[in-house]
Amino acid sequence: MRLSGLDRALAALACLAGLLGVALSAAAAHIPGADSLKTAAQFLLFHAPAILALVGFGAASLARAGLARVAAGLLILGLILFCGDLAVRTWLQHPLFPMAAPIGGFALMGGWLVGILGALVPARRGA
Repeated sequence: MRLSGLDRALAALACLAGLLGVALSAAAAHIPGADSLKTAAQFLLFHAPAILALVGFGAASLARAGLARVAAGLLILGLILFCGDLAVRTWLQHPLFPMAAPIGGFALMGGWLVGILGALVPARRGA
């Protein structure tokens, strides 16, 4: 099994999500009333392994690789928007931009939906 450059980038971003999840968990433990940071940390930590699994499943032809990459990309985009908005609201007291969190939430749901399709659509032989 060989990972493409895109797969490696997605895996690296998944690991970054895990790192940020741990960092935000630690920050939230030291900031009174930082419930938004706790939520952002949980989302990052829950989705990081899912992104790694999507990359691995696609590379191993256990899921349609293209759909797995799109799903992973949507999860990453959703994390950036949703968790980024929660963190910016906590620290800077204003949103990342209007509707960032809801757009991020829809991107996350879209990522899971595309992940379902990637798992159900048979992988191409020899791909």
